[in-house]
Formats: sequence, C-alpha cells, structure tokens
Amino acid sequence: MFACVDVGYDFMTARAACVTFERWKDACASAEYVFATGDVRPYVSGEFYKRELPCVLAVLERLPTQPDLVVVDGYVWLDDRDRMGLGGHLLESLGETIPVIGVAKTRFATATSAIEVFRGSSRRPLLITAVGIDQDEAADCISRMHGENRIPTLLKRADQLSRQQPDCE
Repeated sequence: MFACVDVGYDFMTARAACVTFERWKDACASAEYVFATGDVRPYVSGEFYKRELPCVLAVLERLPTQPDLVVVDGYVWLDDRDRMGLGGHLLESLGETIPVIGVAKTRFATATSAIEVFRGSSRRPLLITAVGIDQDEAADCISRMHGENRIPTLLKRADQLSRQQPDCE
C-alpha cells in the first residue's frame, strides 16, 4: 500500500489528509484518512517541517498498517542530501524504514538534484526528490500516476481533503 499525504491550514488550524492506494495508476483511493488539530506550530522560514511533520505523523497513525511508501507534498532534500526537507524528517521519524518521495510544485533554489517531471500539457514541472527509493524510479512512479493534469489524481485528492473545513480534535 502507498500513501499520499498533505496538510492544509486555516489560521492556526491544520488538517492533515492521507489517501492510500495499491498501484501507481489507481484513479481512486483505497481509503482516506484525516486528522485535524488546533495545536499548530507557527510557520518559521526554513523550518517548515516543524509545522507539518506532527500533522503528517498523526494522520499516518490512523492507517491500519504502515504503508510501503509515502508521497509528501514538498521536498525530501533541500539540497544535494545534506539538508533534509519534510520528507527527510518524515523518514527519520518513521525509523528510516519507509521510503519517501517528495513532490514539490515550486522550485527551491538549493534543491538542485530534484528531478523534473512534466505531466499532461503543463509546462511547469513537478520536482521529485526521494529517500529509500532510487530517485529516478521515484520520478517514474510519479509520472505514471493516474491523471491527465500536472498534479496526479490522488495527490490532488489528498490536497482537497486537507483543505476542507476542519473539526479539531
């Protein structure tokens, strides 16, 4: 089982969403999970992971079994593997046992090793970084995901779930 996660915010409320699926070409999630909280750390430039990671871990705890791989909205590496992004910190928090693919929509200046993946007719690439899986293989997996648009269907679904009005726990 694979998992896509995303976190949305409304002032100081966060809503983490996770969709699980079995094959990269799946158009529909096998399950959807949401965790909402009002206990959100403030945004600090350069330390984005400190805000998102607790939310991502909380939604992953709702899964009945650990996923074989997690796809995050963001970077695994913020440079050439010396500075971890959200995905690198997630791998560390999961005991370095579950591979993580980062799918970023905007370029981070020092993340020069990210692989560009163009999907659909978009001229803007997705920027892929990975740990625990070969980065070229990770880029291939994301390029094969279902959907005709730049953002794969299930990544978009996680984003949509994370943006719904939260009920705080």
